[in-house]
Order: sequence, then C-alpha cells, then structure tokens
Amino acid sequence: MLQPPQPYYHHDFDKSLQRTNILSIYIMQVEQVEKFSSDRLTASCLCAEDFSILCQMHQEPNVMATLNGIRSDAQTKQYLHRNLEHWQRYGYGLWIFRDKTNGEFVGRGGLRNIYVDGNDEIELAYALMPIYWGKGLVTEMAKAMLKVGFENLEIAQVVCMTLTTKHHNE
Repeated sequence: MLQPPQPYYHHDFDKSLQRTNILSIYIMQVEQVEKFSSDRLTASCLCAEDFSILCQMHQEPNVMATLNGIRSDAQTKQYLHRNLEHWQRYGYGLWIFRDKTNGEFVGRGGLRNIYVDGNDEIELAYALMPIYWGKGLVTEMAKAMLKVGFENLEIAQVVCMTLTTKHHNE
C-alpha cells in the first residue's frame, strides 16, 4: 500500500504542487466520500456554492471566538479556496452539514491534513452554528466523520484540538 501523501500546508501550497503525481496515485486508491449522513444530519463535500454560508458562519462572533476571530469575505474566499484545493489533493476535506428535516445549514466539519508540533497529522475539524449548540450534534458529526475516515479512507489516526473555553457545543 502506498504511504499517504505529505500534508497540505496552506502556507507552502505552491511548493507542494511539485508532489502532484504522487498525490494523484494515492487519491485514486482511496474511496472518495462526497456525501454521507447520520441520524439527524446530511453531509456533502465543500463546494464553491458554499461561500455565502461560510461567510455567514465566519461573521458569527460566538463561532469564531475560538477559530481565530471574525473573517472578512476576502479571508473566507481564501479559506474556501484552500479547502477546495485540499479536497482535490487528498480526496477528502471539509463537509457541509445540514439538518435532515429542513435542509438548514448546521455547520461544517471534516478531516484535514495539518502539521502539529513537528508531526504530520490528520485533524478532525468542526464548527457549528450557535442555534445548534447543546444538542449533541458535534458528537454526531464527529462519529460520522471518523467512520468515514477510518472505514472508507483508511486513515490510521486522527487528532482533534479544542480550547478549554469551548464548552457550549456539547
């Protein structure tokens, strides 16, 4: 089995393009999961059409308090671009989560390659709109994403980071 590619670091994206051939071979060998669902949520891979809901999320002070602060539309556009490139590069990334009953935007979550303390890691990332806090949805999202990561994408381990001040979600 081929070894996973080196993580995508947004600060050196242009340099990492030199690894495209190796990455393409690896991506073809894993099952890309663009859509899945849990008991109360549907998930679909991030796409350009999600820009407006990401802008809404990135302007929400309570959400962004632990995610490096409010982002402008221009910053959100860069964020979207980086995460779309991550999908193209690895065959996984962020998903948009919606309520199964009404289709409303609940949040975003996913698996992203990052660099932490000198190590290449795959992060379980998530953010939820405040109206959905306290309903167990982060746990539901995390379980579904981990199932996809371990069973479909054959990811061996995942890290997740949060701040101790982040107690509203669960």
